[in-house]
Amino acid sequence: MNHLHDSMEPRVMDDDMLKLAVGEQGPQEEAGQLAKQEGILFKDVLSLQLDFQNILRIDNLWQFENLRKLQLDNNIIERIEGLENLTHLVWLDLSFNNIEAIEGLDTLVNLEDLSLFSNRISKIDALDALVKLQVLSLGNNQISNMMNIIYLRQFKYLRTLSLSGNPISEAEDYKMFICAYLPDLVYLDFRRISDDTKELAEAKHQYGIDELKHRESLMQARLEDEQARREELQKHKAAFVEHLNGSFLFDSMYTEDVEGKKLSYLPGVSELLEAYKDKFVIICLNIFEYGLKQHEKRKTELDTFNECVHEAIQENQEQGKHRIAKFEEKYLLSLNTIREESEVPTIEKKIMECGEDITELFNALMTLEMQLVEQLEETINLFERNIIDLVGLFIENVQSLMAQCRDLENHHHEKLLEISINTLEKNVKGELDEDLPDDVRLVSALFVDKDTIINAVGASHDIHLLKIDNREDELVTRINSWCTHLVDKIHRDETTRNRERVKEISQYVDHMQSELDNLEYGDILD
Repeated sequence: MNHLHDSMEPRVMDDDMLKLAVGEQGPQEEAGQLAKQEGILFKDVLSLQLDFQNILRIDNLWQFENLRKLQLDNNIIERIEGLENLTHLVWLDLSFNNIEAIEGLDTLVNLEDLSLFSNRISKIDALDALVKLQVLSLGNNQISNMMNIIYLRQFKYLRTLSLSGNPISEAEDYKMFICAYLPDLVYLDFRRISDDTKELAEAKHQYGIDELKHRESLMQARLEDEQARREELQKHKAAFVEHLNGSFLFDSMYTEDVEGKKLSYLPGVSELLEAYKDKFVIICLNIFEYGLKQHEKRKTELDTFNECVHEAIQENQEQGKHRIAKFEEKYLLSLNTIREESEVPTIEKKIMECGEDITELFNALMTLEMQLVEQLEETINLFERNIIDLVGLFIENVQSLMAQCRDLENHHHEKLLEISINTLEKNVKGELDEDLPDDVRLVSALFVDKDTIINAVGASHDIHLLKIDNREDELVTRINSWCTHLVDKIHRDETTRNRERVKEISQYVDHMQSELDNLEYGDILD
């Protein structure tokens, strides 16, 4: 806790403070003076020292996007905030402040050294993103629960830990517990942990460690299973057939189908529904398997296209490099000749020849680029036709399979309507079995007249058809959108590549010409 500046007014971390700090900490030699005159860009600053400034709140650091080291110790900071843009930060010192909770560090994935010494922290948490953490200083805080140590087991690179001055450091088993549960730790409270201490600690807490490792392995297995499921789902989504490898679509048809659930209790409907579901799921599985195969075909087509483009660009660049190498060899010889020549007419002639060589090189490189543009345009157009054909074929076959789902639904609807009307007639005649289950007797309230039962069966049918139609529309819309965006991106990327290449050629040629011009008007006059 910091009381060093209690007599001073709390300060705001504004641009003036930051500019002053950057200026004072910059180089003092000529380059530093020039930087002060022209202004230093915050994004170029790698280290920033703001200790003993009576800062109350961290703010205005968003421009320091390449900062590696930040020193904010000995202030009156109450919260860790305003650091989200400092993703390259490696070293952070927030010691001797008034911080009560660890927070605001979620984006600091490169942080290796964190000091929160002498604050008001009572719990070690919210450090999960700091996967590279090696040094953690939390001494002189208010941490009292030894279970906080277990949380630190996830940091595989943690080698130095400071917790002295916390209530837990007064515990009799403090050192042994930490050494046992953090076996990779090298330094504790600024002292190296001996091998003997580690062995004693492990022996003392062997049972607890074994239990914890067992729980951790179970947790890890669950996490891996969840990750595998997520990856599998992403693969299915990429093929546009997620949730079609089971009864998900069929089950979703009955989720909001109140009438359908009631009608399922009628005599004979359960068997009808089971047969319907089996056939429906088979069609869904056919769509799913077909979708995965077609996804692989599209992926292969795209990979082949990218390989062709890469090879064409690489071959073209090699030809360009060869032309430039030949030009530079001749150009350097010409420059040496010009510098050694004393006759002005000869010099002027050589300079003119060099200028012609530069123009010739420019024309050759631009010709190569034009040839590449034509080659890639033909490749892109062929790919576009192929991918559109693959997508079109996929949609056509999926729509055909979805039509089979509708046919099944129509057939089920007819059978269900037939059973419902027969039940209605029996109900009117008083022929319903007295021993029917209560569920069926509750449904019998629907059987007032023929219109009521037809409307109930029709409502169920409409819901089912809508679910099938929506899933088909979703699939078709998504794959068409994917195809459009892919082709558009390929065209945009090629346009960007062409512009950058033309710019690159022009800059190189301009540089050569400028060098020649300087030689003409500089060296010759001398």
